[in-house]
Amino acid sequence: MKQQVVKVHPDDNVLVALRDLPKGETIIFEDHTIVLQENIPAKHKFSMADLNQADAVIMYGVLVGKAQGFISKGSRISTENTKHAAEPFSYRPSHYSWKAPDVTAWKDKTFNGYHRSDGRVGTANYWLFIPTVFCENRNLDVIREALHNELGYAITDKYKRYTRQLTAAYKNGLDIAALDAGTSLAQHPSDHTDRLFKNVDGIKFLNHQGGCGGIRQDAAVLSKLLAAYADHPNVGGVTVMSLGCQNLQVADFKQDLLAYNPHFDKPLYIFEQQQSQSEEQLIADAIRKTFEGLIEINKLERKPASLDKLCIGVKCGGSDGFSGISANPAVGYCSDLVVALGGKILLAEFPELCGVEQELIDRTEQKEAAEKFIHLMKRYDTIVTEAGSSFSMNPSPGNIKDGLITDAMKSAGAARKGGTSPVVDVLDYTEPAVKPGLNLVCTPGNDVEATTGKAASGATLILFTTGLGTPTGNPVCPTIKVSTNSNLTKRMNDIIDIDCGPVIEGEKTIAQMGEEILNYCIKAASGEITPKAVLLNQDDFIPWKRGVSL
Repeated sequence: MKQQVVKVHPDDNVLVALRDLPKGETIIFEDHTIVLQENIPAKHKFSMADLNQADAVIMYGVLVGKAQGFISKGSRISTENTKHAAEPFSYRPSHYSWKAPDVTAWKDKTFNGYHRSDGRVGTANYWLFIPTVFCENRNLDVIREALHNELGYAITDKYKRYTRQLTAAYKNGLDIAALDAGTSLAQHPSDHTDRLFKNVDGIKFLNHQGGCGGIRQDAAVLSKLLAAYADHPNVGGVTVMSLGCQNLQVADFKQDLLAYNPHFDKPLYIFEQQQSQSEEQLIADAIRKTFEGLIEINKLERKPASLDKLCIGVKCGGSDGFSGISANPAVGYCSDLVVALGGKILLAEFPELCGVEQELIDRTEQKEAAEKFIHLMKRYDTIVTEAGSSFSMNPSPGNIKDGLITDAMKSAGAARKGGTSPVVDVLDYTEPAVKPGLNLVCTPGNDVEATTGKAASGATLILFTTGLGTPTGNPVCPTIKVSTNSNLTKRMNDIIDIDCGPVIEGEKTIAQMGEEILNYCIKAASGEITPKAVLLNQDDFIPWKRGVSL
């Protein structure tokens, strides 16, 4: 019989149901005999012993909540009987010891990437359009349609074809409900347009709603964010579209760009609309110069690079009760392998580190970095509290429905994506990762704001775990979707790249799954595999305005 429950940590006082368990069923686990007091849905937790009011609920070996009344043995842990709770944290001298995994099998492996003049290696070669202000978004949309359609970067034409078929059916008095969408959306030879520039992986556009109208600090942070993207190792060249009168001036952007990289040498074309003859001329000039730049960066070719050049961001979104049991720890094992190979791992989402702060502090190598983490966490918490909210409100309705009922419970599982290696550095939003190893990056938990921040800090791939299904990507950083369970993989196969369901089924270990994830990353970094978020043009980009965002 397949395993029914799992205890994540020896100190836990709850078990996790791996399948739906009916009321009255007797669970025998270790030296415990537990009669279930109610139906326990898969992914949810139930108490291993009677809990009185204010008793601690322990999972992953840490405090994740407190009982709000008596909870009988075998009862489900829910939002009705348990509330968020987390231990206080502070700096204390620690002598953390880490045993790196065996990486002999990968020691001589390489990936084929794009080598930049500063020594970094990209996993892709994109041309990037940057608006300094939202006023230029429409111009970017016009340019996007022109370049994507003509140069072979548009997503498939199947939806336009389907709309044409619906239109024709309506004009002919036919029942549009009878039109088979599956047949209409099937692949068609015209859906695969050959790209003119074989060594240019895409033309990307950073449409946003900032640059003017807000406070000057927002414009300043946005400038650093856009500069970080221009300097990203996956970017080969940049076109900047400016209006002219906005808060975020071109001079500010260029200053921030040179601060990131004083030797910036990529093609960079800047157009200011208020200095142009007409909008038509502006767009035509931007297209022509960009075309010239595409010719130039198309000369670059992928070449072998050692695995220490990898910089991988780890993220979870649409999490469920299996996230911290299958996908997150599997990604965490992959993270440990990358660190052992000399690469960089970026763990962000500070609201989803609530409850595991002390563990991360104790793993931080330098006192200054640990104190910076404490400062950023407490500053973030203060901003949220002053707005009348709290980290405890972080779990979404979907999280709660699927077993993640407190922020600390969600966080303890989310943190497992970072693995077990020491923390080498702590980065504020838009700060670049320069130290090999595990880096903590201050971002919200919000999926797109977090992935946007990871790419700004230099992630060249993102491993994105999900239990519910999240159609999210990034314009310049290929995003790999990792499912926590096989049902999701089957249901949303069009967005999932890797299935960690075999961990839940007992068919694979965390280590085996982590090794598979690393091998996938190497192929994706080499352009041998294209993640589905890239195929679907899921180019999500939302700058964090440093307000209240969980």
